[in-house]
This record gives sequence, C-alpha cells and structure tokens, in this order.
Amino acid sequence: MIVRYERNGKVKHGWMVEEEQKVRVIEGDIYKVQSAKPIMTGLELPLSEVTLLAPCTPSKVVCIGVNYFDHAEEMGMETPEEPLMFLKPSTTVVGPGEPIIYPRLTNQLHYEAELAVVIKKRAHRVKAEEAEDFILGYTCAIDVTARDLQHKDGQWTRSKSFDTFCPLGPAIAAKLDHRDARIVTRVNGEVRQDASTRQMIFPVPRLIEAVSAVMTLLPGDVILTGTPVGVGELHPGDEISVTIEGIGTLATHVIAES
Repeated sequence: MIVRYERNGKVKHGWMVEEEQKVRVIEGDIYKVQSAKPIMTGLELPLSEVTLLAPCTPSKVVCIGVNYFDHAEEMGMETPEEPLMFLKPSTTVVGPGEPIIYPRLTNQLHYEAELAVVIKKRAHRVKAEEAEDFILGYTCAIDVTARDLQHKDGQWTRSKSFDTFCPLGPAIAAKLDHRDARIVTRVNGEVRQDASTRQMIFPVPRLIEAVSAVMTLLPGDVILTGTPVGVGELHPGDEISVTIEGIGTLATHVIAES
C-alpha cells in the first residue's frame, strides 16, 4: 500500500509492508503512471522511524452526501435520484494521528466514516465503465461535520470546511473490492458504525462519472463516497478510529480549539 511520510524533514512516498512494519522508499511521482514511473529504491525504513502523513494532497475533496440507503433513513431524507455533491477545501485534510480540532463556533461535532477514492490522472467527463482507469486506489476518511451549523445555514459549506475536518489515511490500497468492503468506526473503543459499501446507493464508477461531468478531477484529488448509518457526536478527548478491510485503520483524536 502507498503511504506518504516525513523523515528528517523530507516528505516522500513509500510502499508500506505492514506485516514487517517497514516502508520501502519510492522515488518519483506516483501519479506519472504512463511516463516516468516511480522507482522502488530498495531502501527500507522501519515504520517507527517515519511519521505517516495524509497519503495524498488533493486540490479538492469532493464529497457525496446521503449515499447509503440506511443513512438516508437515519437522517430522515429521501433517497437521492442522482449523487448529491459538496466540497471540502484542501485545508481540511490531515493525516493519521493529527488531531481533529473542535471549533468554538460549534456545539455539535459529528463523525462520518467514509471510503475515499484517490484519483490517478486528469479525469474529465469519464464514463462509468472507464472509471477504474482513473483510480490510484482507496483510503479511509472521516468527514467531520459541525451539525448545528449545517442545520442553521441550510447548506453545507461552513459546517464541513473547518481545518482538520477531513482526516485521511493511513495508506492508499491500490487494489480493493469497493463493491463490498466493511467499514467499522469506533469511538473510545465502542463500535458506532459497522456496515458494508454494498449498501451504497451510487457505486464508485457512477460517482466518478457524475463528478467528472461537473468538474475536472486532478491527480491526488479525493472523492468521499458517503457514510453508512451510525453517525454521532464527538467531544474533546475522544479517540476515533475507522477501519476498512483491505486498507487498514485511520486513528485520531479530538482536541478543543485553543
């Protein structure tokens, strides 16, 4: 699995061998898949010697709202006839272990665990049957929401866009059966969400088709594919983790804004 890490002040990509607790160093641009391909250097680093960062640096995070049948029922919303899109700015993105900051402007902070799709190359008006060619891989995400602001504003931009509101990681799985991947969210060790992506209303290829018909996706951009039933509140001091089979566990915690 592809990771992005920092060591001695330098940021690079690597290939994580989790069972050996090692990272194999990659040189080159992981997105240049047709020309200058990344090189596996042969150098290996202990995982304990690197700091894992968000595995990509998207120009934009495109989110899909109400994309699980049971979540639509949970929120008292109708099943959408087409994907419901909104954006998170790139400044919401943080990596594994980086804290979610609870803003002073909200009194109701919610988590939403999601499967994230990482785009491999420029995608514009892609057909669903061609979508796999544009996917670098998949990672875990938490769509953090200031729910009271969402209800107050009547639209989602402010409530979804605070800094740290999009943890990503820990790695990008190049191969994953996105049609039936289990998603488990734990808050302070207690299971809060436990579902499968087979409950999605619109599957990944359809989402890529819909999003790329509206906006051009660039290498490293991310699509959050929606959350299953079980969303709930977070408080300062809470520990939260999202595990997606085939990817791993994204873990972080919540701190109050200073």
